[in-house]
Amino acid sequence: MAFHQGLSGLSSSSKALDTISHNVANASTVGFKSGYTVFGDLYASAMLGGSTSLQVGNGSQVTAVWQNFTQGNPTVTGNPLDMAISGNGFFRMMGTDGSIAYTRNGQFDVSRDGFIINTTGYRLTGYAVADANVSPPVFQGEPSVLYVDTTNVAPRETGAASVGVNLNSSTTNPLAQTPPGSDITAYLNATSIPVDSYNYTTSMTVYDSLGNASMLSMYFVRQSDPVTGDPLNTWDVYARLDNDVVPDPADPTVNTGLPLEHLGEIVFTEFGVPDTTVANNGVFSMSRTAAELATGADGLTFTLDLSRSTQWNSTNGVTTAPRQDGYTTGRLTGVSVNSSGILEGTYSNGQTKAIGKLALAEFAAPQGLTSLGGNMWAESYDSGEPAVGAPGTGVLGSVTSGQVEESNVDLTAELVNMIVQQRNYQANAQSIRTQDQLLQTLVNLR
Repeated sequence: MAFHQGLSGLSSSSKALDTISHNVANASTVGFKSGYTVFGDLYASAMLGGSTSLQVGNGSQVTAVWQNFTQGNPTVTGNPLDMAISGNGFFRMMGTDGSIAYTRNGQFDVSRDGFIINTTGYRLTGYAVADANVSPPVFQGEPSVLYVDTTNVAPRETGAASVGVNLNSSTTNPLAQTPPGSDITAYLNATSIPVDSYNYTTSMTVYDSLGNASMLSMYFVRQSDPVTGDPLNTWDVYARLDNDVVPDPADPTVNTGLPLEHLGEIVFTEFGVPDTTVANNGVFSMSRTAAELATGADGLTFTLDLSRSTQWNSTNGVTTAPRQDGYTTGRLTGVSVNSSGILEGTYSNGQTKAIGKLALAEFAAPQGLTSLGGNMWAESYDSGEPAVGAPGTGVLGSVTSGQVEESNVDLTAELVNMIVQQRNYQANAQSIRTQDQLLQTLVNLR
């Protein structure tokens, strides 16, 4: 009788329709992987001594529901903590109970406790920072839960500063027109520095160990031949910090403190570039004691590199932007992920610091993963153990911030499959109806 075969066909088609409906329902679920039903036939027994030519089929069964792990299309969200994987990797997550799960859904946020979590509360894992003050940062060797420290970042004292300027080659010593007997040091040490006492000035900000900002002002004066008065290719460099106390020229006992400091000279060649035969040409050192700073910081010492300066027939001005390695304290303003999978914190003082590095996992047989719901899977015997590493390693793939991976459900294909399974269901129902009619014929024989 064909009742059992028909019923098994109805059951198989029904389960296939369940899978298709599940796919359609998750067509807009981020990171969702569609499933497909695998069928197998059934044989009850062989008749007449086991002759295979007379073996009777017993219908069909669902042998497995496998998932399709092909990559979905990326879509831009603009959220810096949204991430899309381009490759075979999975995000490695840890539950509050220590259980490990894996997902392709890259929608994350920072919890109030500082953990990076998904919508189910699982925490993103990666490699914690061992040393963030070197470039590139050094990370620990074993993955752990990533943590975002929301406390303020400590200030850093300036240790090195640099700027490049062009000093107009057509200018002359500005003091050549001053009254006889004028002294450049006295001129520049005045409480108010006259604009006709230097050729060019520029400034930049430096920081002490407490994060206090000081304005470093630099003044450039071209030297001239003491006999002929002709301009030389040597420039005097003077500097002061805005918290320096300039003495009163009329009464040296009042406002005693640091005068405008003569740092040294820059010597240029006939081609307008620093003369490399002069040792440390254009590189100077500035130092202030704690008493001289009077900010509560324990002094300040840094190098000032002006060696990228030029002396060409062009307007005085900055040619290489000022740079220095100090900063004031800052609060966390945002978290993002760069192309190397490094999680970075952005702070209000303009600094960016590494917080950790993502850990991705890859499986030899991802179809063997156990689905946990919520777009997460767990390792199983069939999937094999995961290979864990940083983005860009092997086939794990790269991570793009500000994007998520769409569901890989193909709605057109699913709707076609739905029609096919609907017809299969109807056909199996018809086989049962036909068998019922045959039985009815037998019943009616009298």
